[in-house]
Amino acid sequence: MTDATTTPATAHRAAPRTAPLSGLRVLDLATLFAGPLAATMLGDFGAEVIKVEHPRRPDPSRGHGPAKDGVGLWWKLLGRNKRPITLDLSAAGGRATLLRLVADADVVIENFRPGTLEKWDLGWEELSAANPRLVLARVTGFGQFGPYARRPGFGTLAEAMSGFAAATGEPDGPPTLPPFGLADSIAGLATAYAVMTALAARDRTGRGQVVDLAIIEPILLAIGPQTLWYDQLGHVQPRTGNRSTNNAPRNLYRTADGAWVAVSTSAQSVAERVMRLVGRPDLVDEPWFATGADRAKHADVLDAAVGDWIARRTRDDVVASFEKAEAAVAPIQDVRDVMTDPQYGALDTVTTVDDPDLGPLRMQNVLFRLSETPGAIHWAGRAHGADTDEVLGELGLTGPEIMALRAEGAV
Repeated sequence: MTDATTTPATAHRAAPRTAPLSGLRVLDLATLFAGPLAATMLGDFGAEVIKVEHPRRPDPSRGHGPAKDGVGLWWKLLGRNKRPITLDLSAAGGRATLLRLVADADVVIENFRPGTLEKWDLGWEELSAANPRLVLARVTGFGQFGPYARRPGFGTLAEAMSGFAAATGEPDGPPTLPPFGLADSIAGLATAYAVMTALAARDRTGRGQVVDLAIIEPILLAIGPQTLWYDQLGHVQPRTGNRSTNNAPRNLYRTADGAWVAVSTSAQSVAERVMRLVGRPDLVDEPWFATGADRAKHADVLDAAVGDWIARRTRDDVVASFEKAEAAVAPIQDVRDVMTDPQYGALDTVTTVDDPDLGPLRMQNVLFRLSETPGAIHWAGRAHGADTDEVLGELGLTGPEIMALRAEGAV
């Protein structure tokens, strides 16, 4: 999706003026993973994102997970549409240079432990003095205050604390954590939303503000009304495996060719279609079939009917029959299936990005489609500090000044 008339080194100049966030400048000071993901999403829709990394300690995501030819693949996704520079914010030259960047920025995203920026004299007081219109997004495990604020915090801890793990897994099994950064991803989405909300407020007031986002909070919203249930009914959601306490049939079922499919019947009409499809219309007439909660209490009966029917048919037959009956089903897919799925293909959900290091890369596309001002991936994650000289030159620093910062170890 890189413009064919540009090279990765100059692609940042190719973001079209029609991009919805064109003209917005974001300084991404964050690492692993929520804060950087928020900056990535802003960059996907035209914001100029300057990725600030320590000169000697790059963002750990560069080395996270599998690599090819020594190049970290996670960074290619997380670092896309960003201009990497290096600054040691604890050094005098690094601090001064960051304040110069802040003066012309709209957003700073950081995820240091509370008090770290203040220790470097780069807290809100100093940043807002340099730019009263600045939005400072502070993304931490536990927020800026409270008894846990200064603890190290990661998404895994949020998945544990929020009730997610307690409600996930088989009834007789242990609590279960996701094998990927779920809480971080949800927090990244929430941070991008928070930043845009603060920018909308700035349009009215002319003043920036601080966004305080704790990774333990967005996932708590994502798990639904558990707090209400407990507050009003004393109800604690149990682990139910792949079943739901809110409706049935809802489960995973194995097909005759050894594949798995997921069935959902959140809507009453869909539940009725499923039971008619599997040859048990009599169950639709049962008094308990009329509500999802009552159906869930009879999940054994419903699962037996649906499971037996599916077990006699291949995956393709099951999917085709459900589609014809306008009932909800999806095959269980791994990444190999995702890469060839026709619906993902039609949406261009996994798109191809040309990369000078590794050639064509297939990665997730921008998160949503806008009909008039779409987002785009102009380049994948670039080398550590690749744009330092160019960005500092645009800031007005001369060659000797940049060399002096290097001698100090500030860049």
